[in-house]
Amino acid sequence: MLDLATRAHNHSYRIDPVLRSLLDTDFYKFLMLQFIWLHYREVPVTFSLINRTTAVRLADAIPESDLRAQLDHARTLRFTKSELIWLAGNTFYGQSGMFRPDFLAWLASYQLPPYHLAVKDGQYELTFSGPWAEITLWEIPAVAIANTLRNRQGLQRLSRFELDVLYSQAKTNLWRNLLQLREAELSGLADFGTRRRHDYLYHEWAVLAARDVLGPAFSGTSNVLLAMRHDIEAIGTNGHELPMVVATLARTPEDLRASQYEVLARWQETYGGHLLISLPDTFGTTQFLAGAPDWVADWTGLRIDSKDPIAGGEEAITWWSMRGRDPRSKLILFSDGLDTPTMVALHRHFNGRVRTGFGWGTLLTNDFRGCHPRGADDLDPISLICKVTEANGRPAVKLSDNEAKPTGPPDEIERYRKVFGRSGVAHRAVLV
Repeated sequence: MLDLATRAHNHSYRIDPVLRSLLDTDFYKFLMLQFIWLHYREVPVTFSLINRTTAVRLADAIPESDLRAQLDHARTLRFTKSELIWLAGNTFYGQSGMFRPDFLAWLASYQLPPYHLAVKDGQYELTFSGPWAEITLWEIPAVAIANTLRNRQGLQRLSRFELDVLYSQAKTNLWRNLLQLREAELSGLADFGTRRRHDYLYHEWAVLAARDVLGPAFSGTSNVLLAMRHDIEAIGTNGHELPMVVATLARTPEDLRASQYEVLARWQETYGGHLLISLPDTFGTTQFLAGAPDWVADWTGLRIDSKDPIAGGEEAITWWSMRGRDPRSKLILFSDGLDTPTMVALHRHFNGRVRTGFGWGTLLTNDFRGCHPRGADDLDPISLICKVTEANGRPAVKLSDNEAKPTGPPDEIERYRKVFGRSGVAHRAVLV
């Protein structure tokens, strides 16, 4: 078992790469990338790093030279032959041949494209611009690199013994949480914690601990590298960027409203009726369900990301019932800022009424709250994201079910609100 405290203390490398493999990302990025590569590869996009925890001044916390060194190193990585063979030959969700040979051949020469970095008002302006198929894989590494570098600065201020206390506390807390989840007989828990993890090694420890404690109740990891190295199921389908970018291609309000369903129809066709978990909150879940074509109700389930999870789950159950589908055959995947009490409460509330899954993210892989030996909070998790901010020469917008989480220029957010409405939208505090 690797001694995390000793490794953090003996940090004398010229560069200790945050990213060591292009597989060190979320599985849904590869599924979306193949979809984008097939249908929208040349659409110009810009992704931007966004720090929603504005009280933390990232440019003060992370030396610019360190950030540039890590970003430059990430650009030197290529997919290895063994990684591509694994993607080609592995079975995902019970299906073989998920990735096309011509797509994998394209990946063989892929590298992360250039970035733009500047500082403004104590925050980093980190952006990535170019054809969508080339840019999209920057999303997860950008957040993971910035988050890990912030944590490393905090770790450097601690002695060897303080580091030992820090990691002992965090690991004990996580182990206690896992035992509570096992006692509650919760199942369908997956690791969704790549982007805002403490670092790769703690992420790996957390995933292996979850597998050890939960057994079959641990359904897999979104991290492709961990899935490959430890023979764990890779978990993921699609994310907000698909409807956000496709929406910018619409020219009329009617086309804009319809775009959220058109992208799902193309997704369904591309993957032969597999990977059918929708993410309806990009422009608001309530309006999405109200206007959804009947075939959407035949999908396996949906992911609740920004709505109150109890309210969102009840809304989904009611919608399936009104569409003549049995909710007990459907899956609701909860994934927004989950902690142990919330997951236990959701399991108890919905048990027997619908199938439930839990994408446990930041608070699985980066929960050091209350663990600092000096009582500081500089290792507490922050809400850091990397979102598409422009596509096809137009601002990209995410409305969300949470009024605290929209992204995009205010005038564009208001234009989208006029098309999609505000039904079901509420304000919820953002933790991570």
